[in-house]
Amino acid sequence: MRYFTFVFFILFTISSYSQILNVERLRKVTDTIGWSAAIALDFTLARDVNDFFIVSNDIHLQYKLEKHLFLLKNQFRFTKIEGEDFSNNGITHLRYNYKWKPRITWEAFAQGQYNKVSKINNRFLFGTGPRFKLLKLENYKFYLGTLIMYEHEELSDGSSTSRDFRGSAYFSFTMYPNAIFSFVSTTYYQPLLNDVGDYRIASESSVAIKAFKNFAVKMTYLFTYDETPAEGIQNSQYRFATGIVYSFN
Repeated sequence: MRYFTFVFFILFTISSYSQILNVERLRKVTDTIGWSAAIALDFTLARDVNDFFIVSNDIHLQYKLEKHLFLLKNQFRFTKIEGEDFSNNGITHLRYNYKWKPRITWEAFAQGQYNKVSKINNRFLFGTGPRFKLLKLENYKFYLGTLIMYEHEELSDGSSTSRDFRGSAYFSFTMYPNAIFSFVSTTYYQPLLNDVGDYRIASESSVAIKAFKNFAVKMTYLFTYDETPAEGIQNSQYRFATGIVYSFN
């Protein structure tokens, strides 16, 4: 069964601002071999007190072949106000999963990103490690991932380029107690391997309540913490999003 989810209307958005991509949110629930996809492209041109120009895209592709799963995520957002770049960020993520054992999947990924607001000129990640299925009932699923990744990062605050190895552990669970309510939560912990006091944390939780057929109201809260951000950037950031989701099989 293929499952596609499209954001029909969003009042606030958080995904473009996160420094740690929540890959669990990208996985499409499917038992069928083949492709799943969701593509969005938006342009906004407005004038009130100032002139605004916004362009954004969000592409998600998934391909499943027996024990193999491929994920591709590409997203960017560019905002210009009165001719000046206000916000410019993007992320590309490629991930491969191999179902090694019934409860163990091996993952490998590559990721590139930039974020003007967080002063990240570019950050490249390459990682691999196991993903464990702790519990998978019909309506309740729990997963634990333990990966090692190489990070190449260049900041725009004048600091030197860093090349480090980080751990990336995550715990994810989903709950579907009934046909109306669902809850999904994922928390990441990413310390430097040679200095565990230098770490990042990201936690994203979403609640969806079905309003009527194929439509649901969704609320998402994202919290991120970086022990050593770029100069002038706060350690902690958060976003709250709410909107309506349209989905069909």
